[in-house]
Amino acid sequence: MQLFNTLSGEKEPFAPADGNTVRMYVCGITPYDTTHMGHAMTYLTFDVINRLVQHHGWRMKYVQNVTDIDDDILRKSNETGERWDQLGDKHIRQFHEDLNALNVLPMDVFPRASEEAETIIEMCQKLIAGGNAYEVDGTVYYRVNSNQDYGQLSGYEKDVMYELLGERGGDPTDKKKEDPLDFILWQAAQPGEPTWESPWGPGRPGWHIECSAMAYRYLGSQVDIHGGGGDLIYPHHESEIAQSECFTGKKPFARFWVHVAMVRYQGEKMSKSLGNMVFAREVLRYHTADALRLYLHSNHYRTEFEYQDDGPAQYEQLAADVKKAARIDSDDEGTLDLTGLSDEFFDALDDDLNTPAAVSILGRMASQVIEAAVAGDSVGRAQDQLRVAASMFGLQGTR
Repeated sequence: MQLFNTLSGEKEPFAPADGNTVRMYVCGITPYDTTHMGHAMTYLTFDVINRLVQHHGWRMKYVQNVTDIDDDILRKSNETGERWDQLGDKHIRQFHEDLNALNVLPMDVFPRASEEAETIIEMCQKLIAGGNAYEVDGTVYYRVNSNQDYGQLSGYEKDVMYELLGERGGDPTDKKKEDPLDFILWQAAQPGEPTWESPWGPGRPGWHIECSAMAYRYLGSQVDIHGGGGDLIYPHHESEIAQSECFTGKKPFARFWVHVAMVRYQGEKMSKSLGNMVFAREVLRYHTADALRLYLHSNHYRTEFEYQDDGPAQYEQLAADVKKAARIDSDDEGTLDLTGLSDEFFDALDDDLNTPAAVSILGRMASQVIEAAVAGDSVGRAQDQLRVAASMFGLQGTR
């Protein structure tokens, strides 16, 4: 099994560090306006990784967080007049319903950032003691210049970081910072915002430290796979690496960084800020979950693609063929053997999740089963091979 590692910029052989359990952390939703196709592409990609890992005989411990307290959800709460926690609860329920409809395997731990203040404060205290952080007027900042490796993930020069920071939730003009690129670990209380008690007075967690705290608490000082959307590489994941490695002393914080490319729609990146979102629950009113999954998986996870409204419809026939082939009544194993195609299928997935090739091979497997059955042959063995392949995409109704 090979995965492309953003940290090295290369495909690398993958296996869990301990040879047994894969520890995977994936950055989850900020719970408002979910689940659009960008979300779906991201979490379906990691669902395939989850399924493939278990197919290889390894155990999986999968943690996916909810960023239920940060600037964005507080801003949305003010716009709608809903309490921030009620707003989050509503969209978390919707998110789970959407994932269930798409037959995504449940994660093992689904922590909320708002419940992790104790670990976050512990991390902040140690970072301050080590000279990696400092406090000003109740706000704790990470000191970027204390870490010579900062920038290792993105490879960006400081001027690029400065520009992107202002676009992606940071404030390089904050005069309380020692350096414009320093980032908030603990935000001092602001009027009208929820707060938690801390050694620096009431406040709330910063965005980046939330994920580091949850990864550390539930997976330990090192994770095998850390993932999310490609737009999180900087500043979020870059900052996670810095604060986590300074806190634990363990390098690397994540052995593999896996990032899913952006989904575009009508010429723009699909995003909440642009408002050009296509929601899973709306698509599933008109198309089957299997067709939607096959359509999304027909695009490689590291390549941006333009979502087409008629895309899922183009895969309804394939979804129907796979289901038909899997459900044919067959008295015995028969002579049809799909071992060659099955090997091709898993070779494709093992090659950095080459799902476009795997989707095509799955179609060939279904066609051969149907053709053999029409010819009067028994196809039990081939059906079992088809079902195993279809399960990697979470296709429903194939048992």
